[in-house]
Amino acid sequence: MPHFLGEFECKLDAKGRMMIPSNLRKQLPEAEREGLVINRGFEKHLVIYPHKEWDLIMDELGKLNQFEKKNREFVRYFTRGATEILPDAAGRILFPKSLLEYAGIGTDVVLTGNLNKIEVWAQSAYDEQLDNEPENFANLAEEVMGNQRSKTNE
Repeated sequence: MPHFLGEFECKLDAKGRMMIPSNLRKQLPEAEREGLVINRGFEKHLVIYPHKEWDLIMDELGKLNQFEKKNREFVRYFTRGATEILPDAAGRILFPKSLLEYAGIGTDVVLTGNLNKIEVWAQSAYDEQLDNEPENFANLAEEVMGNQRSKTNE
């Protein structure tokens, strides 16, 4: 599983294309051959997955019981708008207009590496999110990760 690193400020051109930053492109060696999948994030942002990672997620979704309404709804909403994208010869990707509208993305974009995916944010939404950092991040870290070490040592 790839782990993406970095935060990149980018610009979209008038056609909705963006040049993949070179440091990020180095982390996506299969992208030109296998493609990427872009999708809606859980918040108002977009998420880019390498195709292999998307396939793993789809395999997990395929295991859900489709006779349960909440499972069908989750799959429907999670995959809504998912689109395969391929970088062009210049290393640009074209964002689907409907996804840009969903995320409120105009010209200024921030890409952030987030484990096995790359988040795509409107610059203003990203800045706002960072301005709302928890007052005590150490408490949040303890709550989320505090028991992880003991679980791995069992």
